[in-house]
Amino acid sequence: MKKSSLLSVTAVVAASMLALSGCSAAPTGSTRACVILPDADSGTRWEPGDRPALEKALKGAGYEADIQNAQSDTAKYATIADQQLSKGCGVMLLVDLQGAGVAVAEKAKAQGIPVIAYDRPIKGADYYVSFDNAVVGQLQGQMIVDGLAAAGKDIKTASIIYSSGDPADGNAKMFLDGALSVLDAAGAKAAFTMEGTWDGAKAGTLFEQAFTAVKGKVDAVLAPNDNNAASIIAILDKNGLTVPVSGQDASVAGLQNVLLGKQWATVYKPFTVEAKAASDLAIALLKGEKPKANKTLDDGTPFVALDPIATTADKVKDVVAAGDAKAADLCTAAVAAACAKYGVK
Repeated sequence: MKKSSLLSVTAVVAASMLALSGCSAAPTGSTRACVILPDADSGTRWEPGDRPALEKALKGAGYEADIQNAQSDTAKYATIADQQLSKGCGVMLLVDLQGAGVAVAEKAKAQGIPVIAYDRPIKGADYYVSFDNAVVGQLQGQMIVDGLAAAGKDIKTASIIYSSGDPADGNAKMFLDGALSVLDAAGAKAAFTMEGTWDGAKAGTLFEQAFTAVKGKVDAVLAPNDNNAASIIAILDKNGLTVPVSGQDASVAGLQNVLLGKQWATVYKPFTVEAKAASDLAIALLKGEKPKANKTLDDGTPFVALDPIATTADKVKDVVAAGDAKAADLCTAAVAAACAKYGVK
């Protein structure tokens, strides 16, 4: 998707938040947004991407932004929250870490502070901002359907390995359910279902076990993200196989695997769009407004849902054009020919 299209998504979401609903507003006079990121090592997203985008938007609107990272430590997550709350927050924007966001949300709401669950759902949050997770899963399921069709394989008899994200992450089930809605409708059945994880190294180990269990007969792999897909692809490479593999995040490694034909596609979720939508929502709450979301979760939480984008090899150039990937990073020696073929420059 090109920049103009990405901006239109944000504009629609921003417009939808002008209406009023009954959710909490920030305490009068509060000008501080408290943000907790979960980790610095799950891909390349939170620190180089979301932090500067959120900080720029919040400070640009005249608000203080206290953005801290829990470094994959739930105890640290709780400590950061207590410190932030003791200093005062007008709004809390939380990326959940293994359920740690639930207790923080409860504390914040007890003080009358609205809570935005960012990217991952949190029970009790006032709002949830993310890409539409069910649609992400549907796009991943469609990758397997399309990939098998292109390979001339009958999906009803194909040997498909199913994997998923960490079940402790509320998004993982939504991704999987979305994928299954497409795969089940197409008549697909799992030859083997792996344990859910976001850990790429663990995904590789689990896939080796799955590969052995199906005696090396693999026609496609439903992978929950690019990180897991990369570990799975490494094992497929080792065994001389190239089959349709799904993914998401439009990471450098993921986009490279898509260009090389080792991964059928990736789901592109522009973090700049998500950060803008979350910042707009936080700013509205800091102003004392009561914004309305464009969807709701099953539990009734207002959900600012954004549109994910399936990115095949011919669309990788659009990610570069939007500024969310650099051709210099993608087009290494091993990928240079593929970049030239698909116009990535």
